[in-house]
Amino acid sequence: MLAHRGRPGRPPLQGKMDQPLPVIVLDFGSQLTQLIARRIREMHVYSVIVPCNIEHAKLAAMKPQALILSGGPSSVYDPASPVCDTRVIEMGLPVLGICYGLQWMSYKLGGKVEPAARREYGFAQLDIAGETELLKGIPTPLRIWNSHGDHVVAVPPGFKTTGKTENAISVIENSQTRMYAVEFHPEVRHTDHGADILKNFVHMICQIQPNWFPRSFIDETVERVRAEVGNGTALCALSGGVDSAVAATLVGRALGDRLICVFVDNGVLRKNEFEKVASKLREQAHLNVRAVDRSARFLEKLRGVVDPERKRKIIGEEFIRVFEEEARSAGNPQFLVQGTLYPDVIESVSVKGPAAVIKSHHNVGGLPEDLQFKLIEPLRELFKDEVRVVGRELGLDDDLVNRQPFPGPGLAVRILGEVTEERLKMVREADAIVVEEVRAAGLYTKLWQSFAVLLPVSTVGVMGDARTYASTIAVRAVESEDGMTADWARLPAALLERISTRIVNEVKGVNRVVLDITSKPPGTIEWE
Repeated sequence: MLAHRGRPGRPPLQGKMDQPLPVIVLDFGSQLTQLIARRIREMHVYSVIVPCNIEHAKLAAMKPQALILSGGPSSVYDPASPVCDTRVIEMGLPVLGICYGLQWMSYKLGGKVEPAARREYGFAQLDIAGETELLKGIPTPLRIWNSHGDHVVAVPPGFKTTGKTENAISVIENSQTRMYAVEFHPEVRHTDHGADILKNFVHMICQIQPNWFPRSFIDETVERVRAEVGNGTALCALSGGVDSAVAATLVGRALGDRLICVFVDNGVLRKNEFEKVASKLREQAHLNVRAVDRSARFLEKLRGVVDPERKRKIIGEEFIRVFEEEARSAGNPQFLVQGTLYPDVIESVSVKGPAAVIKSHHNVGGLPEDLQFKLIEPLRELFKDEVRVVGRELGLDDDLVNRQPFPGPGLAVRILGEVTEERLKMVREADAIVVEEVRAAGLYTKLWQSFAVLLPVSTVGVMGDARTYASTIAVRAVESEDGMTADWARLPAALLERISTRIVNEVKGVNRVVLDITSKPPGTIEWE
């Protein structure tokens, strides 16, 4: 959860900072690939994700210290399966294959892979066999988490089997070539000692030293922004969330008053958000904040729109148009600062070879083609927990740093269907009740997100001995480490009762409250 320390004595590159040599994760399409990079970063080691089909010359130019081949949903025998240049395993670097990565390595190196007679999904027991580097110090038997339909039945020449489950070869190693692979997923918390297995690979086998720290990330980012902007000025798009607050504070250190922060009331903010956030950022981060109310304009653009992707695109483009107008009144700054994070980029612009784009992010997929600014995205390579670390290092208080994520398109994507003033009022009041009660229960910082969603569903009810036909609110609360995967939160029944009772009693037009108990995947955290 860390930030990088560059090599000393070298000048900053224009527009791009020197990075430490990375551990590169080649993505074969797994939904868990991001967790691998995140686990490596937790060791204070810089890690990035690239598509499995990256050109070999580009991969070599990145000067990786080690390679990790991710899992994926395909079979190595499927003609449409993701492909990787076989030269990646001929670079003389340490390699770790995970799940599909093990199968692909085995297949390409002369082993044998077959469809399993009994597929393994979920928990299994691993027995460690013989001398092992990868599993050194790991207790046996070990509880692991599997997700595969094929398995290795014959290891490649030079490899030995060092771990098995009841049904499959689970760990193979070749210490001479420094190639290792596992059939299970050490990156997930479900696997006991999974982090220790990855540490064995990174620290013991690869001998990689820590190179990724918050303080040096801040210093180098400030230096890079100063070099890029020069004597110019920049606008920052504030949303009220932790991402934009940290991005603004970071760039503000580089530019001072030459950073003009624009906080737009787009009509789809949370209750009292516009006034509270602008005041807090002025006082705490000493930022030059312009608060502008454009709510009527945004709501007019959203009138009649029900498709969630159109909502995101409209809001993303309208933000840019507002900033262009503010730029003209501020002397036409050339630069626009955004709080885009790594997961935003991954979900919006696929870097995963065969993987599909889930949804566009308003900072990424929603940008118009005729953008008049040069973008500065200082957090683009960070996960959410890394951003929080940087925020604390910058001196922001917990009330800002620990804020739950809020979508850029705001309440517009928490209203299923058309966005109207009446529907906004309902979801805004219901959302405030959810947050108030979760805070009162002491669970706010333990949850990744907790909020209300207004459904396009009316139901019959009885209130005051009279029939009602009114709207439905869904309560969504999830636990997660980085938003890439999430599990629905088991909120106490008493808390749910208070939330439901208050919403029905206090929010006019609502007569029913339901609970969303869907994890991610298969669902996303937001409903739209």
